Amino acid sequence: MANFIVEADGGSRGNPGPAGSGAVVIDASSGKVIAEIARFIGVATNNVAEYTALLSALETCSKIDPGAKVTVRMDSKLVIEQMSGRWQIKHADMRQLAAAVRELSVGRVTSFQWIPREENSRADAQANKAMDDGCDTVTIFDGAASSPVENTSHKMASVAEFNAELPSSVRAPGGVSAKLTTVILVRHGRTVLTESKRISGRGGSNPPLSAAGRGDAASVAKAVAQIGKTGPWAHIKAPSAIVCSPVQRAQETANIIGNAIGIAPYLDDDLSEISFGAWDGLTNDEAREKYPELFEQWRGSWQVSPPGGESLFDFDLRVMNAKNRIFDKHPGETVVVVSHVMPTRGFIRAAFEAEISAYWRPQISPCSISIVRFWANETAEILAINATSHLAE
Repeated sequence: MANFIVEADGGSRGNPGPAGSGAVVIDASSGKVIAEIARFIGVATNNVAEYTALLSALETCSKIDPGAKVTVRMDSKLVIEQMSGRWQIKHADMRQLAAAVRELSVGRVTSFQWIPREENSRADAQANKAMDDGCDTVTIFDGAASSPVENTSHKMASVAEFNAELPSSVRAPGGVSAKLTTVILVRHGRTVLTESKRISGRGGSNPPLSAAGRGDAASVAKAVAQIGKTGPWAHIKAPSAIVCSPVQRAQETANIIGNAIGIAPYLDDDLSEISFGAWDGLTNDEAREKYPELFEQWRGSWQVSPPGGESLFDFDLRVMNAKNRIFDKHPGETVVVVSHVMPTRGFIRAAFEAEISAYWRPQISPCSISIVRFWANETAEILAINATSHLAE
């Protein structure tokens, strides 16, 4: 049975700021380095980077030899004491990472040892390599630790031109003074009305998520939990708040996401879906058949509303109020907004400073993710619209 030593470290240039983790895996019997791991994380804290370094190292150990025993050595007092069970883990991000480390540690890690920083230079060098290169690099050596048998490097294209604090495009106007608020827009999961292609707005029967909708929500929760840590949006600051529509399907989706990332959602009534009044529960064809003239007047109009329903003009005003409250409450944060098709389009419309057509041109699928960065109402940057790759897993 092989015995490995893992030396791991992480760093953040700004804390939080661009962060990287590094580790080396050493054959305990020969003292040879058998793997070097550099992983670019994105915007994160030192503590997140240190935990990520340990997690990446244990994953590599498992790949090299699933049965190997591991001694962990780090200069992070926090990680060593928490993983040894002597210190509590209070932060939600740390709890998630610690849980993943524990899962890989069972039956494998024999001890967690603190070492002085000067004895952890090899891991520190890998962490700095990740931050300098902005990419992940994993090199596994042969027994002589001289020639790699596997060398993989992956640079995140999404980071290449990304500015963590200001608009990324050089053409964007300068002089931005407001703090950045990143908004993760999530539509709720499917309901029986979604599945039967019936109109479902604010009010009406207010159906819960269907079985498929709960599956949607579980998938999007997993994707949101990766934001700020790994995957395509590792370079974005991790969410620190969730705000949602009070409509049942949105609340249920938000609660599933909240359980995944350890944050309790709060409600904002202005994020409710637009009201369709008498048309709620009908198909589009049924609404058109019952109200043929009104239906055609309603299409493409700011002012016309269904009977007992809400005009697009009034709806847009309240969604903008919700948006502004988010800016006021969460400057400098990443906020998950769980709502519906129309509020999501409203945020996108505001980011583009677009006209009414923005309310029907973007496709917004159930449990899709759209990401917009706002510097209050000064400027905005759109990172993603209707991302759904997480739903195919």
